[in-house]
Amino acid sequence: MTVAPHHPFNLSIFCKRLLSFLFLTLVLLGLSPAPALATGVYDLPILSPGSKTFLVDQAEAISLANENRLNSDLKKLAQSSGQEARFVVIRRLDFDATIDGFVNDLFEHWYPDEASQSNQTLLVLDTLTNSTALRRGETAEALLTDEMVDSLLRETLAVPLKDGAKYNQALIEADKRLGAILAGQPDPGPPALEEISLEGTFSTAEETDDTSATVWVVVLLALATLIPMVTYFWYVGLPGR
Repeated sequence: MTVAPHHPFNLSIFCKRLLSFLFLTLVLLGLSPAPALATGVYDLPILSPGSKTFLVDQAEAISLANENRLNSDLKKLAQSSGQEARFVVIRRLDFDATIDGFVNDLFEHWYPDEASQSNQTLLVLDTLTNSTALRRGETAEALLTDEMVDSLLRETLAVPLKDGAKYNQALIEADKRLGAILAGQPDPGPPALEEISLEGTFSTAEETDDTSATVWVVVLLALATLIPMVTYFWYVGLPGR
């Protein structure tokens, strides 16, 4: 009777196979551990006065329903008042860039002269640091004062961002306030703190997404550990057998 040769257990080879399998699994499921690329001005689409796009969500942080809502609200504002406000959401800046420098560069890239800049307002949000910045043209500045901009960034946007990185809620609140101001109406001011802290549609959706992602990662890690072990021992047998 021929006896099958025994293959000794090689821990190094096993670990390499396990890591390869885990990496491939994460990549196939869109969970690659590679860091997100930084965003520069030229990584974004080119817009100009009159463009129908009012929200550029490069970070994919805003839900489709709220993306449609923001685009619709800002389009109506442009049609009724001539004031165009655009929101840009990015994953992170280049290591040597600042959020204020980025918004200035993008504003001047999209609107290269004073005539095109006059009725424009541009708000940028960086989801890595939750930092925000705003730039507006001359006519928009007459409506949106420095004090209003400071309050918009430090209260209307900053509070929901600090309270669980609620990007959807932050932009919806900014949309409401900017829409009123740029339409020539009295500044409604920032939402009351108790309103911002309430559980709502925005936080529930984002918390659900985070929980689901965590569960999937745990399950995949467990499977990635068990499947290679079972497969290996199935073919080569248990050590010492």
